[in-house]
Amino acid sequence: MPKQLVKQLEPGSEVKSIFIVSRKELRKTKAGADYLAVELLDKSGRVEARLWDQVNRYKDTFSERDYIAVSGRVEKFRDQKQVVITSLRKHDEEDVDASDFLRVVGTDRAELEGELRLAVEAVRNLHLRALLRAFLDDDDFMKAFTSAPAAKNYHHPYLGGLLEHTASTVRICRIICDLYPEIDRDLLVTAAALHDIGKIEELGYERGIDFTDAGRFLGHLLISDEMIREKIKTIAGFPGDLAMRLRHAVLSHHGELEWGSPKRPKTLEAVVLHHVDNLDAKVNSFREVAERAGDSDSPWTDMRNLFKRPLYIPRAMSQEVELQLEEDIPH
Repeated sequence: MPKQLVKQLEPGSEVKSIFIVSRKELRKTKAGADYLAVELLDKSGRVEARLWDQVNRYKDTFSERDYIAVSGRVEKFRDQKQVVITSLRKHDEEDVDASDFLRVVGTDRAELEGELRLAVEAVRNLHLRALLRAFLDDDDFMKAFTSAPAAKNYHHPYLGGLLEHTASTVRICRIICDLYPEIDRDLLVTAAALHDIGKIEELGYERGIDFTDAGRFLGHLLISDEMIREKIKTIAGFPGDLAMRLRHAVLSHHGELEWGSPKRPKTLEAVVLHHVDNLDAKVNSFREVAERAGDSDSPWTDMRNLFKRPLYIPRAMSQEVELQLEEDIPH
């Protein structure tokens, strides 16, 4: 069965493809009839789906995180595409190409890791450099760190996304240190490199991306802090004040209590890390919205996005140049 990607589905078209079930709910219509509300997932995105008929036949044949082969059609509901399922069956994992379902970072991961290692070697504080090396020399940690996504939905939601986000955050922080020499460069770079390491335990990504039990109960801020504390214990003479300032920057990097930080930033390095982390996350989130907008006739999106407002996404400059070149060619 040829793979149809979610982003390729258009209202009015037929669907016959394999997807991952990212959500499954048995609901009732206003008339009291059962129906299935399902969210289908692949590497290109998610789409809502509904099974209205033969619900009793299909409701127990599959579960969330299963691969299912779907037949149906695409309709438009409240300005969003929706798949109306006419039939489905659970599909064997052995018969699918995993690359169809999990996106991978576009930048070479070895290049990103190399950039991060160079930044670590530039750290002059011996204790902080020893701490960073303790993570980089941990093969199990690095295997998870270079594979994990940075988020479930919004920013860097793909394999290698955590590494990409971390490398970008470190890169921006190093530039900012050149502008503001009063910043403790070694402390900021170390905090930037370690601020999201807990996401290797917060998120699972075997079939799609979702929160683990540890992620739901604790969250990556507390997990990151625990991982840092454990590594610090292995480094003789690590200054207590330095450890406290580093942990504070990591624990407060969400910025506000209502955004999940147990404390708000109280040092210059913590303030900078919060804003740099937020900047990189928001820029990548905007890119995600732009990619999902596809080939819409309007440059404006709807309000269903992280920013909760219409966003202006003009045609890429490369497309404008290409069109201009075509117009200049004599016919």
